[in-house]
Amino acid sequence: MHRRDFTKLSAFAAAATTLPTWAQNAAPNATGKLRFAAVGLGGISDIFMRAVSQSEKCAITGLVSGHAEEKAPKYMSQFGIPQTSVYNYSTFDGIAGNPNIDAVYIGLPNSMHAEYTIRAAKAGKHVLCEKPMAISSAECRAMVKACKDHNVKLMIAYRVHYDPTWIKIRDMVRSGAIGELQGFQGGFYGPKQQGEWRLDKKLAGGGSLFDLGIYPLNAIRWIAGEEPTSFTAQTATKIPGPRFASVEESIEFTMKFPSNLLASSGSSYGEYGGAYLNICGTQGSLQVQPAFFYEGLKFTGRTVNGPVEESSPGKAPYQFTLEADHFADCVRNNRTPATPGEEGLADQLAMEAIYKAAGHPVA
Repeated sequence: MHRRDFTKLSAFAAAATTLPTWAQNAAPNATGKLRFAAVGLGGISDIFMRAVSQSEKCAITGLVSGHAEEKAPKYMSQFGIPQTSVYNYSTFDGIAGNPNIDAVYIGLPNSMHAEYTIRAAKAGKHVLCEKPMAISSAECRAMVKACKDHNVKLMIAYRVHYDPTWIKIRDMVRSGAIGELQGFQGGFYGPKQQGEWRLDKKLAGGGSLFDLGIYPLNAIRWIAGEEPTSFTAQTATKIPGPRFASVEESIEFTMKFPSNLLASSGSSYGEYGGAYLNICGTQGSLQVQPAFFYEGLKFTGRTVNGPVEESSPGKAPYQFTLEADHFADCVRNNRTPATPGEEGLADQLAMEAIYKAAGHPVA
């Protein structure tokens, strides 16, 4: 071997050791895309997979389901996934030996998030996990630790954080466009029918707060840029019968922040009320409605420079595409996601405090 050839080879080897784990372990990937296995093939995963099909940075290359024989064929055909990249829950750990899967998207019931995040981390795969992150703060901490111990990325799927219109709302508030920030009023309300897994506390971990109320809760924390320190809350179940046997129908809560900022919000599985967030300052306010749906985002209000009104041009499932692309960039460039596991843990701690204030501890 000539000296110049040896030098080139040595330089290549040195560069390879600096590559992120996914790049070192991956099979040759002509597309350069981050390759996901979707874990759980329910409604939310279907949306995510459709979103990834619109991405130039990601691809769906694996499937995991407790009912793989029933659910997988549709997606195998749609995305060209071979049988060797289809797993059930008992064979899931086999993804460790699959070089065509770089990461997993976890769209399972809440009570399964921790187990499959930790198993994916042990398999050397990066994790994009739906919210709520888990059903307890202890589980959240275990997820963060497992991903750090195994040198993989962990991101929680807070799609709002990646929407340009939401980012503009946050930046306007933080820049003083409505004066000094004073408070929030928010809510997310939408009925669930008997038999849905989200009405089973063993699977969901909690009631509508874990599913709907987490949206205004997280948006308030994100925009305020500080963590709440005190809470009040009440729960109520008005509809009789077995539908709300294990979770409450409705919850309303308030939060106080170190800056004396006040926020009130709520959620319900029994009433129609839409999704909104009011942001109030000393010189103006913004009303975001609809706020947390997959499309149709709109805000109006008055700022120090006069009235404002804007609607997002994005069509569903664009927010999912944006969050997947962000995750791909973080993995490739070895950056911490904007919504890491610690963000999910902060929401979980707040939700536990809210339920405690209402007299209904989560655990």
